[in-house]
Amino acid sequence: MTPSDYIRSHIRTVPDWPAPGVQFRDITPLLSNPRVFRVLIDQFVHRYFDTRPSAIAGLDARGFIIGSVLAYELNVGFVPIRKKGKLPFTTVQESYELEYGSAAVEMHTDAVGAGDRVVLIDDLIATGGTMLAGLRLLQRLGAQVIEGAAIVDLPELNGSQRLRAAGLPLFTLVDFGGH
Repeated sequence: MTPSDYIRSHIRTVPDWPAPGVQFRDITPLLSNPRVFRVLIDQFVHRYFDTRPSAIAGLDARGFIIGSVLAYELNVGFVPIRKKGKLPFTTVQESYELEYGSAAVEMHTDAVGAGDRVVLIDDLIATGGTMLAGLRLLQRLGAQVIEGAAIVDLPELNGSQRLRAAGLPLFTLVDFGGH
């Protein structure tokens, strides 16, 4: 069994949550099993060990879990990109569209600097809106986002296509076609 297959086998599908017809891909079983969690983190560590980013930026909230552990393992800094109103210092903000409305993410103005090489990470890519907003924030502060990364890609929602069209290289461990 490949590492991706092993990881996939530990992702729980919850039907009809949070709404009828949605197949929610739940990563919490990956996190609760120490062996699976190690395999998961090792996939990202091996991917970025030689490229040595300056920092890992994690998207609120599950990107914090993977991103902070990855930053620790690579011995680089971790940058939280939070939902609007959650950070205490001076921030920059980027809005993005949701299915019904909009939202915004923020990061501290001193979180990255010009020339920093950053990996942007989250648990899942659906429509790509949150990751695209994170990309724009990092670029606004002068960072070079070397890659976007996620555990799961839901390709039918076109988020990965949107992100690649915006110039962001992507790395995902598991694709779930269909809903």
